[in-house]
Amino acid sequence: MSIATPFEVGDSPTGNYLAAVVAGADRDTVAAATFFREALRFDPRNKELIERAFVAALSNGSMPEAFSLADRLLALEPDNGLAHLALGVRAIKEHQYAAARSQFGRGGGNQGGDLTATLLSAWAYQGSGQTRRALELIGRLDDQNFGVFRNYHQALIAGVAGRNDQAAQAFQQAYAADKNTLRLVDAYARFLSDTGKNKDATDVYAAFSQVVPDHPAVRAALADLKAGKTLAPFVKDVDQGAAEVLYGLGAAGGRQGDDLAGLIYLRLSLYLDSDNSLALLTLGDLYERINQNEQALDVYQDVADSDPLRETADIEISQILENLGRSDQALAHLRDVVNDHPYDEQALSALGNLQRAHDHYDEAIASYTRAIAASKKPETDNWPLYYFRGIAYERSKNWPKAEADFKHALQLFPDQPLVLNYLGYSWVDKGVNLDQAFPMLRRAVELRPTDGYIVDSLGWAEYKLGHYEEAVSDLEKAIDLKPADPVINDHLGDAYWHIGRKLEAHFQWNHARDMGADASDLPRILEKIKFGLDKAPMKAGESKPVIGSKPTAADAGHKLNGGG
Repeated sequence: MSIATPFEVGDSPTGNYLAAVVAGADRDTVAAATFFREALRFDPRNKELIERAFVAALSNGSMPEAFSLADRLLALEPDNGLAHLALGVRAIKEHQYAAARSQFGRGGGNQGGDLTATLLSAWAYQGSGQTRRALELIGRLDDQNFGVFRNYHQALIAGVAGRNDQAAQAFQQAYAADKNTLRLVDAYARFLSDTGKNKDATDVYAAFSQVVPDHPAVRAALADLKAGKTLAPFVKDVDQGAAEVLYGLGAAGGRQGDDLAGLIYLRLSLYLDSDNSLALLTLGDLYERINQNEQALDVYQDVADSDPLRETADIEISQILENLGRSDQALAHLRDVVNDHPYDEQALSALGNLQRAHDHYDEAIASYTRAIAASKKPETDNWPLYYFRGIAYERSKNWPKAEADFKHALQLFPDQPLVLNYLGYSWVDKGVNLDQAFPMLRRAVELRPTDGYIVDSLGWAEYKLGHYEEAVSDLEKAIDLKPADPVINDHLGDAYWHIGRKLEAHFQWNHARDMGADASDLPRILEKIKFGLDKAPMKAGESKPVIGSKPTAADAGHKLNGGG
């Protein structure tokens, strides 16, 4: 694993400890584990230091070190639940199932009410060949919030034990409650195939595809079923079953914003099942969200070349390379992905986005056009492709085609705030369709009142029409939402100037300058600071519509994991 940011370990115990604390707060797991390890050398009996080092090693996936520290921690704090959990997972890996149950039972909680301990203990019973006790233990999870977990893992355990009738019943109950979680859908469909019901398995995947179209894992499974193949079981043994427990908890922790818990559960899951590509993608995504791009890169590269999700990992790798400023590598890597998958909408769309970001508009238009042709999703889910292609057309000075794409995107998603914002502002900028443009901009603000870019668009449109008081009101709201954005600061400065608040105008222009204004905007900002707006008039065509926030996965209808 590469180190996220170059760093040197010093000789000062205090310095190493402080560096470890800072790295831990930033979720830089490599640096945190390294600095805590060094700090511990100078104070090896310090319980707090041992615990911090243990958590850092665990979240970094340094399992031998983490297990050693867990043993040391329990000698000083016998009831430490996380240490017992880690050692219990190690015992499962070593097929020491009685020892695993002992560790899970000593975690300091009520086993019957502790979802983690109960599910992992049940899998440990299955490892000992005690299927009945395993199923009975899970059955005690009578909280209605645990219903899907209970039925899902009862089904998996019964399947591993060869109790197909019990597995079928539990799968049916879990699936009836949740048809939109990929893991459950995949496990159920594979069970159906493995028990000779390929037609039923196909139907389960087809139903999921109505919710999450063309998911790569589902696409690969459907291809195998069409070829008459029998799908392998989703969980084949105790290691994979316990790993599935931990994966579910880690994915939930990441979604709920508990980054540290997410890292720990996912690392433990991958310790038991290192080939779990969805766990790797979830861990990589978590690292991306906490801005640990180098570590995300390492994780994505661990997805096997033969895995259906390898292409998704490669697309993420390209985005990370772009985030790291390695744009040429990002484009080259993504072009290789498209060459290998020339009809894949996800890869073509990602390539178009990257080309558009680097002002390669003609190339972006070609990529989006290919993506539209390749898409297997319902047409309504393709609005982002038309929206992004419209932006590329607009930036390449082909307004008729841009306008047509924006209108088509709105036909597919009539209340989409990003499209309303872009098309509405463009009409105001051109002085056309004003009776439609302002209602569209106001509707976009209603839909996304906390999106500073969209609020800025409404304010700047007011400015363009000479409605300076209204413009100031909207632009001040935009500044409250995005105080560090140089474009919004520049806009507010211009509006202030026109209502006579010239000192405040200079203040905003200076802010825009100091906050990293774009190189193409900076000369005009400097002229305004020096001479004022009257002697530095806005050039025709100088301003551009503000794109606003990029569509989220929910906006675009793209969900890698299908909700789970």
